[in-house]
Parts: sequence; structure tokens; C-alpha cells
Amino acid sequence: MPGNRAVVYEGTGRVEVHDIDYPTYELKDGPGVNKANIGRKVRHGAILKTVATNICGSDQHMVRGRTTAPQGLVLGHEITGEVVDVGPDVEFIKVGDVCSVPFNIACGRCRNCKEGKTGICLNVNPDRPGSAYGYVDMGGWIGGQASYVLVPYADWNLLKFPDPDQAMEKILDLAMLADIFPTGYHGCVSAGVTTGSTVYVAGAGPVGLAAATSAYLLGAAVVIVGDLNEERLTQARSFGCETVNVAEGDPLDQVQQILGKDTPAIGEPLVDAAVDAVGFEARGHGQDAETEMPATVLNSLMTVTRAGGAIGIPGLYVTGDPGGIDEAAKVGSLSLRLGLGWARSHSFVTGQCPVMKYNRNLMMAILHDKVQIARNVNATPISLDDAPRGYQDFDRGAARKYVLDPHGVIQRP
Repeated sequence: MPGNRAVVYEGTGRVEVHDIDYPTYELKDGPGVNKANIGRKVRHGAILKTVATNICGSDQHMVRGRTTAPQGLVLGHEITGEVVDVGPDVEFIKVGDVCSVPFNIACGRCRNCKEGKTGICLNVNPDRPGSAYGYVDMGGWIGGQASYVLVPYADWNLLKFPDPDQAMEKILDLAMLADIFPTGYHGCVSAGVTTGSTVYVAGAGPVGLAAATSAYLLGAAVVIVGDLNEERLTQARSFGCETVNVAEGDPLDQVQQILGKDTPAIGEPLVDAAVDAVGFEARGHGQDAETEMPATVLNSLMTVTRAGGAIGIPGLYVTGDPGGIDEAAKVGSLSLRLGLGWARSHSFVTGQCPVMKYNRNLMMAILHDKVQIARNVNATPISLDDAPRGYQDFDRGAARKYVLDPHGVIQRP
């Protein structure tokens, strides 16, 4: 068997690359593995040689010590790879297939999976509904920032690319299908974005940029992106977005200046749809821009969204945050202006994106050159050994989506 190496969480602010075991078709004990999953047979799984595996903002929450992730956890849930072996119960996926791996692990058999709610599968995580690779409280499935990774329920979970050679030519775009592109798209669909919509996206990190890209793909007339980081706002402007620097103050005035008085609204111009791509580590606006205020984004989205509008919330919120600013925040309890949302009849959609609901259609948009998601999020390939540097740069606010290349097969742009 070939050797296997992976990115491992070693405590707050530290990741390292270690040798780990080559995948087998049985879950073994280890950091974060639920005891009920130890010894679980995975005859329905496939082993992938990782072609691309991305660093995600959700990984950063763990690395910052803002979750209960255990030391020694293998990280990574955004995986694209080539099948090198299949379990005895796999029928349709074959060795040599190049595939995208949805970050949600789903069985395809439970009630939620059959309803298309693959982000909250009932059978893969004994802790609670929903699972993911390399993530805290998600059942202990080994992460994908590794040379090789096991994918359970392979016939169900894997999205096979039609042509492996074409896939490698577009691999940086296709690598975004595992998480951020469907997640950003889900945020926009949840918010009702359609032809002619005006949209505000909070957060210009990779998910926010993916949401902005998705808004244009869905036909939005105006897409406004708000952030504190001017480098990331510059990246948003590079593909046509209007931008708001919330360090300069509440976004409402800036949004209204962009929309102008011709926007149909009663009293004041407000957006039709809004997307929270920030999550629970949000900071305040204006003079509070350096202060963590976890409810800021959600409250501000209610102020900038018109009556009858909707808010998509793909940004991560957790039930356990050791670094929370107060006792309420440590258990995910936030001071929301729910009365404002109620008065405006806002709709809210939260939770993991059900990647399989969107990934095939977004794949077709990529393969037929209808969208350039890698360019828009500034996808930047680096080696597996450079992962610690990638984590540091990303944490400092680099306007890049780092893509790990464990086998050196991605052509640099």
C-alpha cells in the first residue's frame, strides 16, 4: 500500500502534516471517532487518491480553538479525487473515476436522504443528524486533507465527472463543488435570488464570493458584498460586485446609496435577498469592527432586507464555542432582533447545504464554461506540506481559496 499523509489539528493555532494509516473499509478508534462508530464496516465505500482538497473557513473555526475539536483530528472536508479501490458492495463507481465528494456524508437510505436533505442524514453520525469528513462532532470520519481518503456509500455520495481528462483541465473549478460553490448557491436559493434580484452578501471570504458568483448565475441584477477586509472586497469587485466596507459603519446607508431611489420599495431602498456567509465569529461594524459580536451579521441583514424578503444562512453557527464572548455565546445563544424579522415577514433558512441537491447542475455549468468559480474565489493550489502556511495566511485574511495538491498533479495557472 502507498503511504498516507494528512493535515492534523494539533491544538489552538497549530496544524501539522503527519503520516497516517492508509484507509481501510472499517472505522477505527481515533480522535473524534464516536464510540458507536468504532468497528463499523464500510463495504459500500471507495478509496480515493486525493487530487485536490481545500482549506475551508469552517476548518479555521476548529484551528482557532473555537470548537470542541480534539487534538489529533485529521482535517478536511472539501475533497476531489480519483478512485483507486472500491469495496465489495460498490456497483457503479469504478477504479479510475475522477469524482467530487460532497462534504456531507449521507447514507442515501434514511428518511432525510430520500427527501433530499443529505446534510442531516440520520444514519452516519451517532451524535446527531448530519456528518462530514474531518469535523468535530460529525461521527469521526477521517478528514480529506490527506493523500488518500475513504468515502462511504460511494455509489450514492460520489459525483463522477464525465471525462477525466476534461476534469483535470478544470480541476480548480471542479474542486469547489465539494462545498463552497453549492454552499454559496444554497444560500442564494434559500434567499429567493432570481432574475432581477438585488442581493446583499455578508462576508467576502470564499463562501461569500461563491454566493456572489451564484447570485449572478441565478440572474441577480445587483450583488453587493460587505466585509471588513479591503483585499477581499477588491476580489469581489474583480467580477462585478458592488462592495461595502462595514468597518466604515453600518452597511444600511452604504447599501441604500448603491441601490438608489429607483429600487421598488416602500419608504427606502432595501435588497430583495441577503446571505450570511460569516457565521458565529462575526465582528461589529464601524467603531466596533475589531470587537467580536456574533449576532451582528444576522441583525444587520434584517435591517437591509425588504419586507417579504428572505435570508439564507450558510455561515456556520455552533452549539459549543469555548471561545465565545459570554456564557450565552458559548452555547450558541445570540441576541437576535427576531421582532424585526417577524415584522418584515422575513424567511430564514439555516443549516448545512445539501450538496447533492446542487452539485451536478453546478458541475455542468463549469464544464460548459457558464461560470468561473475558481477565478472568482482566487483558487490557489499549494502542496500538502505547505498546508500550515496556507492556514496561517488564510487566517490573516488572504483573499484566496487554498487548494491542497497532495500528489502534485494540478497545473498552476
